[in-house]
Amino acid sequence: MNLANKHILLGISGGIAAYKCPELVRQLKKMGAQVHIVMTDSAKHFVSDLSLQAVSGNKVSDDLFDASAELSMGHIELAKWADLVLIAPATANIIAKLAHGLADDLLTTLCLATSAPIAVAPAMNQYMYQAEITQQNITALTRRGVHILGPDKGEQACGDVGPGRMLEPATLVNHIDNILSQSTALSHLNIVVTAGPTQEELDPVRYITNHSSGKMGFAIAKAAVSLGAKVTLISGPVNLETPYNVNRHNVRTAIDMHQAALEYAQHADIFIACAAVADYRAKVVADQKMKKHDDSNELVLTLVKNPDIVADVANMQHNRPFVVGFAAETHNVEAYALKKLTTKHLDMICANDVSSKQQGFNTDDNALTLYWKSGKLPLPLTNKNQLGLQLVTEIIKHYNEYTNEKKN
Repeated sequence: MNLANKHILLGISGGIAAYKCPELVRQLKKMGAQVHIVMTDSAKHFVSDLSLQAVSGNKVSDDLFDASAELSMGHIELAKWADLVLIAPATANIIAKLAHGLADDLLTTLCLATSAPIAVAPAMNQYMYQAEITQQNITALTRRGVHILGPDKGEQACGDVGPGRMLEPATLVNHIDNILSQSTALSHLNIVVTAGPTQEELDPVRYITNHSSGKMGFAIAKAAVSLGAKVTLISGPVNLETPYNVNRHNVRTAIDMHQAALEYAQHADIFIACAAVADYRAKVVADQKMKKHDDSNELVLTLVKNPDIVADVANMQHNRPFVVGFAAETHNVEAYALKKLTTKHLDMICANDVSSKQQGFNTDDNALTLYWKSGKLPLPLTNKNQLGLQLVTEIIKHYNEYTNEKKN
């Protein structure tokens, strides 16, 4: 980690987690960063500007209409000075202001005036965090490329237990390092990700599908593009916003996804097959709605296998990318994952235990175990966005080894 001479503008809003900010500043300074602090009026109820000035070594700014600062257009100068704007803690109120483009104090004005990356570390009561409008505001910020760091889960100041705790200072420093040092680290790479379910028609009104929400695949795409990669996301039918700066290609059936995957894979460096593709489709799709018959309690369907997308990409003879598969299993997870790794000729596989209601399909959290030819690595249960970043980081390590082996 090296933040030497990086300019961090820390915005502190009025949440109780503001008490962690002096330690956050101390750790940033230890890593070599220069830190300027902007406080909202409500933040002053939770942390002293004198303590922040002492640890940062710079005057704390809190007034949009500071006459002395405005001689040099202080808010514009700070906005230009920053390499990164971090708002921690970010309350529901400040998130709402940013989402709607308000600029009624120094901090929000700086956020509109800066061209630097912006990151927010949400911190609030779990019900406020999970409120529909808060989630809509966070989604809006994500679409604009704002980095959402956390929140964590656990006991809160009010006594509730759930999501809404600000990430710890050390974790935030790690995220800052990733944003600043790796934001263009993957700019030379083309990455293709498949996500979501497929829908296999039975008749004009019915289809076969599965419980995949697409969240894991979208999180992977979001992580890859945040590190500078050029990302194409081939998505089945899902109700998710396209991550900022990601090229999205929508498909419906496994045949559609197979065709798109082989097309995009020819120009990809890395192919990540996260989609939950239907194994079978109807041999014949009825032209009209199939009617139930009073003389029978059964309906017999003839299904045929769909093409194996990840295996076909892995077996490409020309311009083959580094291929990562997923194994969503309910039992014998490791055995099935290792079998797929070998029989499909994959470079890496991510084993996903979907038998638990706390992870996998239709949840915000997940855990994976990565397998490759000579080893494995568990990635513990966490938010899918954080897991996506961890996963992409590990994939890049093995991709680099893969490319070095090819050169030698």
